[in-house]
Amino acid sequence: MSDIATAAAARDGHAAHAPATGTGLAAAFATRVAALHFDDLPPAAVHWAKVGILDTIGVTLAGSREEGTRLVARALDLAPGASLLWGSARRTGALDAAMVNGTASHALDFDDCNNTLGGHPSAPVLSALFPLADELHASGREFINAYVAGFEVETKLALAVNFHHYTKGWHPTATLGTFGAAAACARLMDLDAQQTAVAISLAASFAAGIKANFGTMAKPMHVGHSARNGLLAARLAREGFTANTVNVFEHDQGFLNVFNGPGNYDAARALAAWAAPLDIVAPGIAIKQYPCCGSTHPAIDAMLAIVERRKLAPDDIARIDAWIHARRLKHTNRPDPNSPLDAKFSLQYVLARALADGHVGVADFEGDAYLDPRVRALLPRVHVAPYDDSQFAADNHFGGSVRVTLKDGSVETARVESALGRTSANPVPEDRLRQKFTLCATTVLRAEAADAIATAVARLDTMDDMRALTDLAAAGAMEQGRLN
Repeated sequence: MSDIATAAAARDGHAAHAPATGTGLAAAFATRVAALHFDDLPPAAVHWAKVGILDTIGVTLAGSREEGTRLVARALDLAPGASLLWGSARRTGALDAAMVNGTASHALDFDDCNNTLGGHPSAPVLSALFPLADELHASGREFINAYVAGFEVETKLALAVNFHHYTKGWHPTATLGTFGAAAACARLMDLDAQQTAVAISLAASFAAGIKANFGTMAKPMHVGHSARNGLLAARLAREGFTANTVNVFEHDQGFLNVFNGPGNYDAARALAAWAAPLDIVAPGIAIKQYPCCGSTHPAIDAMLAIVERRKLAPDDIARIDAWIHARRLKHTNRPDPNSPLDAKFSLQYVLARALADGHVGVADFEGDAYLDPRVRALLPRVHVAPYDDSQFAADNHFGGSVRVTLKDGSVETARVESALGRTSANPVPEDRLRQKFTLCATTVLRAEAADAIATAVARLDTMDDMRALTDLAAAGAMEQGRLN
């Protein structure tokens, strides 16, 4: 039993800690979520929660100005409410805010990742929690606890279904993120275990998102959809709605068999690993350094290592070879990207851009940057392939290797076991985290507001009302009424 489970078991017989009805995965998750308290969290979990919260706020603010986010807002019947639309001073109903902010959080593909999930853990959970916290006037401690609970549910469920789920074509950020959002919202509402089981069971009917839509506006919209649906599931559970809490996962036509298929999951893994350790601690949050698909990042790191070692001119290049894991190459082998969003998933494009400019940034995926003649000229010379066991260990899904052959016959090579920041054991330095947040936030906020938010997040566990945080963002927005 984990330390957290032991602490929960030692508590008194408060109704919130009574186990949910049933013996299936939904009831087991719900019992654990309802029993989780801030005081049980290790300091490392609180630290990483603050990292994830700050990073997600930053990328959501920057993503709020993207066309896909604006189109989602335009398609909704937005009415005044308590919940902030990040990047503006406008407040709407919580469900709409979750949908809009969730889309914004993933619009740049710059939000954090997690190795267990095979996707982006914070965006669906936090995009649901922020609107709800505005409604409830939740404290920072309650908010952090709910975030950790949702993070744990989605990642431990991922242990049961991955990587078959990922390879089959589901987008885990959306499918599994719906469960994380539902569990987090249930915890912030202080629902009891049975109500939480209902929320999680409803999430099984709400989960959706396929990889065929990568490279389009639909991918970031997946996150808005999962955040909204997770919040809706918790609200319905609070009102007394019903769902199959007994075997919604295990049923012949339940989530596990429908989404993965018989023999392609192991539900026991999810519970055996619960809070041992918390996934937000290890492997932890992967903070992105580049605003593009995380599968391309190890190869970008390798290319930039070569460029740092030797200045290369595009005209001098005869051939570029790159290797990443086959599972990740499946959706990033795009030799001729045809839009800025498509370029985010083109291993060829990001490597050519890294070589040509010595960096990969937000501007490289805006407007017609993907048509840059210097980069387009390099694309036919970039050859990508999956790596094998002779290049990286069989259990390493996150490596990257690059070889650049110059016209003079010389060769430059570099490889990385995983991208910098991919796990908590190899974190992005704190100054880079803050720099990334500031760069993102100040696209829509005044600099003093960005600084105030960063300071507030660092002290979030002392905040009595999360509205104080969103008030800072609303007051600092440069376009008070955007997203109309």
